Amino acid sequence: MGEFDDINRRGLVLVGCGRMGGAMLRGWLARGLEPGAVTVIDPRLSPEWQDKGLRVNADLPADPAVLVLAVKPQMMAEALGGVPRLSDTLVLSVAAGTTIATFEAAFPGSPIIRVMPNTPAAIGQGISAMIGNGLATDAHLDLAQALMAAVGRVVRLEREDQMDAVTGLSGSGPAYVFHLIEAMAKAGEAQGLPADLSLELARMTVAGAGALAIDADEDPAVLRENVTSPGGTTAAGLRVLMDPDSGLPPLMARTVAAATERGRELGRGQ
Repeated sequence: MGEFDDINRRGLVLVGCGRMGGAMLRGWLARGLEPGAVTVIDPRLSPEWQDKGLRVNADLPADPAVLVLAVKPQMMAEALGGVPRLSDTLVLSVAAGTTIATFEAAFPGSPIIRVMPNTPAAIGQGISAMIGNGLATDAHLDLAQALMAAVGRVVRLEREDQMDAVTGLSGSGPAYVFHLIEAMAKAGEAQGLPADLSLELARMTVAGAGALAIDADEDPAVLRENVTSPGGTTAAGLRVLMDPDSGLPPLMARTVAAATERGRELGRGQ
């Protein structure tokens, strides 16, 4: 028995097949989802998905196992308007800022799971957080986890209000890291390195450190201390970066707080 047997029998509907939807679909097909079991609803579908055996912008199956909503929040109302009432279908949303209550209004009586992935999912290195409504059973959560595991790691939340902090930390977080790379590269230039060389050093340092943090699975403070010799160069740099008033900790706290608060506003329709 494969983990997607029920989906292969009943079908999966993917509404929106952009970068995130496409990444998930690639992962599912690689893990044994049959192309013919997938109905993709996307009027601007990328040419790469044509002639793959998928059902493209076709009538929905009568009783799909899963309906995955992967359109931008502002397009959600338009997408939902064309979706029929469902009886025993798991509704899985990866749209930022759209609450479970919004889907419960559109799909009364349906199990609903809200997921927040991030962009490294495009290369199978994402982290997704998920929370279900009262009708989402352990089996539904397991199925959602299997689907999201195709693009990276998965964590489960206890309450939906934690989703805004997840959005502010891991959802928006890749952009913070990209900016860190930019800033490190500019700082290297300022110390006399050619721009392209400095960028390559910054990129690989951030990528390598991130990979090491996962591979070692240790407290990052321990990893930091391991590379910090007393009175050495790293200690001199960290003294600036870790300053409790002007360093990275208060800056990152304000950054994540601002993104989290914006997530709350979007959830309230502001």
